[in-house]
Amino acid sequence: MKDRRAFLKEVCPTVAFAFFGVSFLEACSADSLEEDTGDGTSTGDGGSSDNGYTKNGSTYTIDLTHPNFSDLSSIGGWLNGSGIGIQALFLRMSSTTIQAYSNRCPAHGQRNQWDLMNNSTFKCNHQGNTYSTDCGNTQLDCFTTSINGNELTLTM
Repeated sequence: MKDRRAFLKEVCPTVAFAFFGVSFLEACSADSLEEDTGDGTSTGDGGSSDNGYTKNGSTYTIDLTHPNFSDLSSIGGWLNGSGIGIQALFLRMSSTTIQAYSNRCPAHGQRNQWDLMNNSTFKCNHQGNTYSTDCGNTQLDCFTTSINGNELTLTM
């Protein structure tokens, strides 16, 4: 006999798609089964795993050499941190600057539906709204960041 979690992981996507369409699938995704423990690890079916950061209050200390952050190694690289427990979008602006933004669309509150357009605009694919990556001229919340060697500090 299957346990409840195994059953839901197997059946939930099929049932949700049949009844509610693709947009409902996010509620049944693996991300919804994981929980941020606040220390750079997440708990889920597989126990704990190192995600490459630590958290103290609202400050994250991120190891940029960790494989989870490899997309940020080159200028213009970007990352949606929600899959590893950080509700922020990251964009490498220069060799010395990584900017971080809220992962919540200001228009509709949607998360995790982002594309980066021309390295200067984030597009929320929920309804196609676009937001500048210029923290002085955007509706996205911008967070304080600093880089010291291979360590990024993010304060949300």
